[in-house]
Amino acid sequence: MVSIIIRTKNEERWIVPCLRSVFKQSYKDFEVILVDNESTDNTVEKASQFEITKVVRCKDYSPGLALNMGIRESRGEYIVCLSGHCIPVDDKWLYSLLRNFEDKNVAGVYGRQEPMSFTSDFDKRDLSIIFGLDKKVQTLDSFFHNANSMIRRDLWEEVPFNETITNIEDRIWAQRMLHKGYKIIYEPEASVYHYHGVHQNGDMERCRNVVRILESMESRAARHLDIENLNVVAIIPVRGTVKHLKQKPLIGYTIEKALQSKYIKKTIVSTDSSELAVLAQGMGAEVPFLRDSSLSEDYVDVERVLQHSLDKMESLKIFPDIMVSLEITFPFRPPNLIDNMIEQLIKNGLDSIVAARRENKSIWKEREGRIEQIEEGLTPR
Repeated sequence: MVSIIIRTKNEERWIVPCLRSVFKQSYKDFEVILVDNESTDNTVEKASQFEITKVVRCKDYSPGLALNMGIRESRGEYIVCLSGHCIPVDDKWLYSLLRNFEDKNVAGVYGRQEPMSFTSDFDKRDLSIIFGLDKKVQTLDSFFHNANSMIRRDLWEEVPFNETITNIEDRIWAQRMLHKGYKIIYEPEASVYHYHGVHQNGDMERCRNVVRILESMESRAARHLDIENLNVVAIIPVRGTVKHLKQKPLIGYTIEKALQSKYIKKTIVSTDSSELAVLAQGMGAEVPFLRDSSLSEDYVDVERVLQHSLDKMESLKIFPDIMVSLEITFPFRPPNLIDNMIEQLIKNGLDSIVAARRENKSIWKEREGRIEQIEEGLTPR
């Protein structure tokens, strides 16, 4: 058996893609131990959607301590160390690590780390240079990386990871193994996506040029999360009575656009009106809860409504990877607008994205009882 130890701290953005890829591996004889360092987000809750063998809570964190705690709770003959924000590239990742242990002189194997499409140029450069395409057998070089590695349990029992240092516990362990006469393997076919790198300084322009050259030499396309595998949920906040536009309920236009999206998995209406709830359900949306009428007052902003909706969804074990907020006051969205925004959000590694358009006319705003033009100075006509 292989025990996969995943270290996390506030990884709710990454843990679902990570675990989804882990549980799709062709090699099936494994267990997953999650070692969480006091996450304050929904990392553990999102991970609970998968068949996690055990969740270990780690305080007074160090990387070596977290790994040792997880390994002590595991049963595997071989131990995988995986960061919660690393995503195995394909279903052969686990087997590609494991097969190297047919050689009994191998103590540990570490895999390739590939940048994502939105990784900084500094980190793209470093990951591309450090984690190349050639397999390596190391007998003197102690470089080893526990973001994506596998070790023998019997050798860990002889030499656990150092629990007192703040980093490079992996290299120290590898050095001890080399001194004992074992080998360390770099296996490029056991690859993960890793959005940040190992060095973070240097000349920006020089770095950018190096990255362009490196990218042009590789055949693999730009890396980003697979949108098809993300739980994208549309939230349509609406209050009060049913309004119509051209003899059609106004909310219907927005529900239709959400249902036409190729990425949105659920379309949820957040409303205080049972009448609107029934109408929305008849149009294909879901209304798993009715919100309190206090959230429909004029002074309540949409952020509070969205936060309430998210809290309600998570209480119902609905964990969105992406929330798409769609207001009914913009009924005539251009074709593919929603999907294009989702694609830009993912491919550029953004936290949020807002639709906008260029406005060439004068813009006026009410300010202290007066209507004022926003632009300063004379506006050319």
